[in-house]
Amino acid sequence: MSLKFLYLHLHGLIRSNDLELGRDSDTGGQTQYVLELVKALANTSEVAQVDLVTRLINDSKVDKSYSKVKEFIEPGAQILRFQFGPSKYLRKELLWPYLDELTQNLIQYYKYNENKPSFIHAHYADAGYVGTRLSKVLKVPFIFTGHSLGREKKRKLLDAGLKINQIEKLYFISKRINAEEESLRHADIVVTSTEQESQYQYSQYHSFSTHKAKVIAPGVNHKKFHHIHSTNEIAEIDNMMLPFLKDLRKPPLLAISRAVRRKNIPALVEAYGRSEKLKRKTNLILVLGCRDNTLKLDSQQRDVFQKIFEMIDKYNLYGKVAYPKKHSPENIPALYRWAASRAGIFVNPALTEPFGLTLLEASSCGLPIIATDDGGPKEINSKCENGLLVNVSDINKLKIALEKGISNSSQWKLWSRNGIEGVHRHFSWNTHVRKYLSVLSGLDQKLDIISSSGIKESCLKGSSSLMNPH
Repeated sequence: MSLKFLYLHLHGLIRSNDLELGRDSDTGGQTQYVLELVKALANTSEVAQVDLVTRLINDSKVDKSYSKVKEFIEPGAQILRFQFGPSKYLRKELLWPYLDELTQNLIQYYKYNENKPSFIHAHYADAGYVGTRLSKVLKVPFIFTGHSLGREKKRKLLDAGLKINQIEKLYFISKRINAEEESLRHADIVVTSTEQESQYQYSQYHSFSTHKAKVIAPGVNHKKFHHIHSTNEIAEIDNMMLPFLKDLRKPPLLAISRAVRRKNIPALVEAYGRSEKLKRKTNLILVLGCRDNTLKLDSQQRDVFQKIFEMIDKYNLYGKVAYPKKHSPENIPALYRWAASRAGIFVNPALTEPFGLTLLEASSCGLPIIATDDGGPKEINSKCENGLLVNVSDINKLKIALEKGISNSSQWKLWSRNGIEGVHRHFSWNTHVRKYLSVLSGLDQKLDIISSSGIKESCLKGSSSLMNPH
């Protein structure tokens, strides 16, 4: 018997291709992680079917593709969209009242044996809330990945000066933390990306058991993110930057992220503005999602852009900083290669970074990194030795690290080579999936609920043939 997976990824915008990464605070690295993992699982002989469940959205403000009830990803994988709550697009904090509705819809959909999954894997607290209840009814093993955690977010927001009532009003943080506690209590396996997540973030939860935690690093699509650049793509990125920059030949300091406070982009602009060396020798490139009109962004995004514009004006950075309004998914790997072709640096100044997929992407394209010393970057840099880590809450330390990063061409070349080799050696989706399936095969023995299904043998030997999608 082959395996069937149910993946729950409820918020943001997800589809089979052309992900709108950075469109808003809910459509970021988690979206790409889940889609890449689903594709990798579907391409293994042990897996018959992967259903990726998300929210059905009918809203003129988003693309019509998010209103498709069923969407083909590739053989063995599909997106299933269920409506819960109003049809319009909602930020994740507003979904809590409607999660019970989705739970009941999923129970009805999966109550028949032919549809019943072998495993349920929930991504983020909202999906954990639904997955916990669904797994109890269906009597199916439950896997949880928090991605970012509410207790850590609450701590950072308090440190940043927000009051607890503000945090509660904006983020419904108590509901999120309670859902995380419940998910951790019920989960059979907790998948984390780094040891740091397990030791310092999940350990803040009363319900967390270390024996459930399995560290499985994400992978990179090496067909897309590679270091061989073309003349055409370099010219295309030049054209994207031309309206902003006086001198395109300078090494770029490239940041790619969502425009959210946690990513700490205004601090990067200030560090750049304080440095005469950086202003003289480099350009600063900020790729912060796509936007039509800053006034139409949500309040958090508007606040981030307002602070960026204030820093640009304060330090008179016109002609030195680029902040393009539009880019396509194909532009992202081209941006990394463009920056590498000009001996640039990829910068991730996030206050918290559970993993940091963009760091792997940049490194695979030969672009060295300067990143926060929080979370995932520590483990990436320990394996790849491809840049510098810094306490990004100290703007002067960030400035010094950036200056150091562009000061030595031989060091840059070593970091570039190390990044390419290290990512290929340690971070691939094939490696991730093999370890993932091996972990789940061990669940057979622990739970004693699937001993007669042949799942363990299938996982270890890969003897099953791929079944047709249901």
